[in-house]
Amino acid sequence: MSLYEHTFLARQDISGQQADALVDHFKAVLEENGGSVGKIENWGLRTAAYRINKNRKAHYLHLNVDAPAAALAEMERQMRIHEDILRYLTIRVEAHEDEPSAMMKKSDRDDRRGGRDDRGPRKSFDRDDRPPRAAKPEAADEAPKADEADAGSDKTTDSEE
Repeated sequence: MSLYEHTFLARQDISGQQADALVDHFKAVLEENGGSVGKIENWGLRTAAYRINKNRKAHYLHLNVDAPAAALAEMERQMRIHEDILRYLTIRVEAHEDEPSAMMKKSDRDDRRGGRDDRGPRKSFDRDDRPPRAAKPEAADEAPKADEADAGSDKTTDSEE
């Protein structure tokens, strides 16, 4: 039998218990056809990257599956028919990982990134501690203003027109 990782998205309208019931249903389909399900992870109700069938959120569920291809094909066929399943993805793998997936390690990822406390306190300046600003050279001394030079040439009289 082959090893697979199977992830599917269920509608946001269903409850967490109904999402778990979906997992139990598809687990039973696999077991009827000679397969087995190892680790089950419920990633929870998460915001999707884009709207899927008018749903902005979805229940994300992940299964480690050990089953023949026919059992997996039957489960995917039933997922296509089921109205609560928005999307699914099955990937064949060489071996299942025993540790939690990357989605379940989110809190560990935040710890590695570090917060503001790791860099020290934020530096604040008082008005007296700031470096002085450089003065801008004034352009008025170098060239005459445009409105003074062209003031007489813009005027026209009715007799010239």
